[in-house]
Amino acid sequence: MRTSPFRRTAAGLVAAGALLTVVLTGCSASTAAPEDSAAPAADPDSLVLALVPSQDQDGLVETAAPLTDYLTEELGIEVTGVVSKDYQAAVEAMGAGQAQIGFLPSLQLWQANDMYDASVVLQTERNGNITYPAQFMTNNPDKYCDDEPVERDGMLFCNGADAMTGPAGLDSIDKVEGAKVAVLGPGSPAGYIYPILALQEAGLDTDTDIQQIPVTANDASVLAVYNGDAEVGFSFWDARTIVQKDTPDVGQKVVVFAMTEEIPNDGVAVSADLSPELQDRITAALEDFSNTEEGSEILTSIYSITKLAPADPESLDVVARAAQALGLQ
Repeated sequence: MRTSPFRRTAAGLVAAGALLTVVLTGCSASTAAPEDSAAPAADPDSLVLALVPSQDQDGLVETAAPLTDYLTEELGIEVTGVVSKDYQAAVEAMGAGQAQIGFLPSLQLWQANDMYDASVVLQTERNGNITYPAQFMTNNPDKYCDDEPVERDGMLFCNGADAMTGPAGLDSIDKVEGAKVAVLGPGSPAGYIYPILALQEAGLDTDTDIQQIPVTANDASVLAVYNGDAEVGFSFWDARTIVQKDTPDVGQKVVVFAMTEEIPNDGVAVSADLSPELQDRITAALEDFSNTEEGSEILTSIYSITKLAPADPESLDVVARAAQALGLQ
């Protein structure tokens, strides 16, 4: 397990999402079996893959079924996918032994490792990129765009956000003052932490200067802007593609006008309760799956992932620092 200057400070953020209390009991020295006679723990008969609700929850498990079916076949152990109620619940499920594999955002990867010794084994690539920005979206480009929106792959951008890397357009975000803003929960790096921190650095009091409209997932944030329930929304780049099939004009009605600093990509954590051998088999199976054409298509449909690559756990500390700056840890 890696060490970190922020070790254990995530406990305050996840306590509210705790699923159960784990009571640890130990054996006295007089009753413990000799260390050299202890048998290694047997592999479990089944595994649970925890998915976080970055899009419509109802269809996420079904969309991920080819992945869990593949893992079941490759590992010889039944793998079931579940969608957690929120990002923090997925971390707590791993800590409580209710999930052994987690597809988690960057902050939750860090927390799972820091709090529960989970191994961060893979991080995602999206079109060759291992980081991504959070985006500010609006249905009122006349207010937020300092230049004429430009189109990229059917999607409109302004203020230099068409470069598709962050940061961009942050000089315009002070105009968000007084607006209704679609915001994900505080566990979301792209849907909360990075854009809220950017607004605060721009001089806004995010408790009083904006009207926060809570949403549960990135696609819901896009749709809140698309439907006019919010003037501005936060999401990962580019969450508009998630809803494009059902709302083909979303890229014209919802314009990205700013992007935050780059965020380390999400990835995969596996439980410390699993043997190192099984952890390695899970990691290899997932990476192999992502390297097939069908696997890449499935992962793209789940989380817009094009490939899974070996993780760099140390890269996640920057997200922990951002959360700490907001007083979330």
